[in-house]
Amino acid sequence: MAEERVKRKLTTILAADVEGYSRLMSADEEATLKTLKSYREIIDGLIDKHDGRIFGTGGDSVIAEFGSAVEAVRCAITIQEELRIRNAELAAENQMKFRIGVNVGDVMVEDDNLYGDGVNVAARLEGVAEAGGICISGSTFDQVKDKLSPGFEDIGPQEVKNITQPVPAFRVVPGPVSIAATTAAPAVKSRWRILAIAAAFVIIIAAGGLAWWQPWVKWVEPASLERMAFPLPDKPSIAVLPFANLSGDATQDYLGDGIADNIITALSRVADLFVIARTSTLIYKNKPVKVQQVAEELGIRYVLEGSVQRSGDKVRVTAQLIDALTGHHLWAERYDREAKDAFALQDDITLNVVTELEVKLTSGDRARIIRGNTNNPKAYQLVQRGFSLMFRFTKDGNAEARWLYQKAIELDPNYAFAWYGLGFTHQFSAKFGWGEDPAQEQARAEELAHKALAIDPSGGAPYNLLQNISLHRRRYDEAIAYGEKAVALAPNAAGIVAQFGRALVYAGRPEEALPVIQRAIRLSPFTPPNILRYEGEAYHAMERYQEAIAAFERARARNPKSPQPLAWLAITYADMGRMDEARAAAQEVLKLTPGFSAKGFVNGTMDYKDRAKAEHALTTLRRLGLPV
Repeated sequence: MAEERVKRKLTTILAADVEGYSRLMSADEEATLKTLKSYREIIDGLIDKHDGRIFGTGGDSVIAEFGSAVEAVRCAITIQEELRIRNAELAAENQMKFRIGVNVGDVMVEDDNLYGDGVNVAARLEGVAEAGGICISGSTFDQVKDKLSPGFEDIGPQEVKNITQPVPAFRVVPGPVSIAATTAAPAVKSRWRILAIAAAFVIIIAAGGLAWWQPWVKWVEPASLERMAFPLPDKPSIAVLPFANLSGDATQDYLGDGIADNIITALSRVADLFVIARTSTLIYKNKPVKVQQVAEELGIRYVLEGSVQRSGDKVRVTAQLIDALTGHHLWAERYDREAKDAFALQDDITLNVVTELEVKLTSGDRARIIRGNTNNPKAYQLVQRGFSLMFRFTKDGNAEARWLYQKAIELDPNYAFAWYGLGFTHQFSAKFGWGEDPAQEQARAEELAHKALAIDPSGGAPYNLLQNISLHRRRYDEAIAYGEKAVALAPNAAGIVAQFGRALVYAGRPEEALPVIQRAIRLSPFTPPNILRYEGEAYHAMERYQEAIAAFERARARNPKSPQPLAWLAITYADMGRMDEARAAAQEVLKLTPGFSAKGFVNGTMDYKDRAKAEHALTTLRRLGLPV
């Protein structure tokens, strides 16, 4: 009988562990375990976000596989940046610093586990890395050297235990790639290359400055939390600096000023952001100022800076978002436009920049989904406001959102997401009994979902609405099918992913739903309260009541005006037998919403396939004194 062949493949391995873990444990076991758990949640989430797969853990270590070397190194950099910020909040002796090694190599595959030199080299390089640092193999460097902005310092071949040949290794460093460090050519050739680069810089400067240069390769000195004039807000905080006029003509200042002002105004309408007023950032105009100084003087984490350069009928605008606590660029872009209409130009640039900032700082891909196919900034802002109001889940908020969507459609009749939003207001009216004829409201919602699809068939949002409609009609297989289509078209849209998870909960599949909803939470930097509530609903369906309470409390903190998390808390406490807390939560519901209807709440939110669960919830709320 032929011997079974070992399965092998080429892959990228990331290995990480804590430097000085034994020392931390001996000093304070409980605090160390608490920090480790918190940091592992960050690491695990980032590995998942970068399409990695964890296949080995043990104590303070984690080993993951990536299909892409670029994504593995990006993940490693993001992990170290995030943990650096978390460590800044701890005393020096309590800081937990990970070392990370990355290797591209051949591995043996056995079920879900990987073995062999490819794994061992990554683990050994992790030991070579500095605390809080990253060390990659030569094979990894070959894959990423032209694709990533950080620098790489050649630290020479490393003797690795149980590996016959020394392994070429590189240390990941901030800033641009060092030519001297990354070339194996003789010193004379390196000098000629450096001279050539220097000459190129002279030519670039003579040709009109560095406005085109890739700004994201720049690294700035990080700001210090200890030197902040004000404590950081509990939401992403940003200052938009006056855009520099590189045209050499002071009369062109108005263009950059208009763009910066528009961006500040637009960002100020985003509830999940803390935005410094224009009067406070104007003091930095025409002054050589460091990002570190701005962050520390204003007490903010993020700084947006940019420039405008006009030449004849052409305008070039650059914008870059910097995380002042790490010194790294998070996003940067250049826009080349015609200068025919200054106001249209300002609107165009503002809409692009604001969309990307929201993606980076608050709602993941939601901002891009909401923007959809419109180029009208006023329509976009109306829909953004409508979206926030609609998901307050109140009758007045729903009515105001509907009016805003209608206004947006008047400005841009081909704006698919506005039609989708309008459809959802009718669906909510049907679900919560806010309209005179629920069947008619639901039919209108379905009609508007198909209208949105007719305008933009590539959008996942209308399928999300159709999923919601089918779920409320108790067509569970149809709802799941629509949800799968929505997620396939918008896999990084937290709201769409979360609502698919919710559909799984009510279809009687909460164990499948929970990881879907938790993935949505990871996708959303500033998680909306309804997604946190969906997590609680999944836990409740699995009778994991303590975890459900924690999720509902988080949702309540994010939206104190909504009665829904409180009503769920009342039900969950009652199911646990904690009746005093259940009655207290029910009374809070009535204080917040005097017209609250237990039947309306259950019919509007609990589309259970098992109707006994909905009846139980209704009976519980009535028993707690809430009106039917």
